[in-house]
Amino acid sequence: MRLSDLQNLDPNNLGGWPGPIKAGLVALICAAVLGAGYYFDTQDQMLKFENAQREEQRLKTTFETKQRKAANLEPLKQQLALMKESFGNLLRLLPDRTQIEGLLVDISQSGLASGLEFELFRPGAEEPRDFYAIQPIQLRVAGEYHQFGEFISAVAALPRIVTQHDLTIRVIDKNNPTKLVMEATAKTYRYLDEDEQSQGGRKKR
Repeated sequence: MRLSDLQNLDPNNLGGWPGPIKAGLVALICAAVLGAGYYFDTQDQMLKFENAQREEQRLKTTFETKQRKAANLEPLKQQLALMKESFGNLLRLLPDRTQIEGLLVDISQSGLASGLEFELFRPGAEEPRDFYAIQPIQLRVAGEYHQFGEFISAVAALPRIVTQHDLTIRVIDKNNPTKLVMEATAKTYRYLDEDEQSQGGRKKR
């Protein structure tokens, strides 16, 4: 095909064009239609498809996460029940308001049974916390070293929680180094009932 043949083409007589040119024109029109279809329709559908794929992956990940949680639900329930039981057992170690006075007597009796001489036994003001209150007791006792050990062991063996803090031991008489004075702060912990916890919460607010 010569260039002159292309120049002599009559646009008003497409049927008279040579076959190769007509085939090329048809291919060009098809390409233009396909390109326009892709631009105006297929491209948008492809974006929607990609978004749908991402959403599918997100939902799949969410499902797998929830499935793992569901599989672990029963062991978690058992663990929670054990924790509640353990917490209840610990709460039973805290004296209530009516038992504090008896506990103070038990502490002093433990000291006397160990052979100690009390120079100071002074319960302080309660220090409220979230669900319990701390009852500090200032102690100063005189005795020998092994008697202090017996006293601390006896207090630790009480059925209620009592802890020792700021413990110091000093010699009373340099001529008698076995005679000592021990100063400490014993702390016991009282469980607050629901009314007391509510009052504490209102005070904080």
